[in-house]
Amino acid sequence: MIDFYLFIVFVLAIFVGFEIINKIPPILHTPLMSGSNAISGITIVGALLSLPYASPTLAAILGMFALILATINVVGGFMVTDRMLKMFEKKGGK
Repeated sequence: MIDFYLFIVFVLAIFVGFEIINKIPPILHTPLMSGSNAISGITIVGALLSLPYASPTLAAILGMFALILATINVVGGFMVTDRMLKMFEKKGGK
């Protein structure tokens, strides 16, 4: 029964995420991406804290997979944010 509730939460999260991305104007995508990076940072901390307690091998593999994906998301998000912020700098100096 818990799996069914988790599936409902997962489907609702997909729906809310899709609606948020579609409704937000493009000028707010950079701050939203920075917030997403912070959430991925929380995911990394949670995965690192829970990984030693994952006894089944499948849980450990899935935790490691989540850790790798969250790390890629954080690094890529900060690279894109840095690139976008450089677009707002004045030409010829800082």
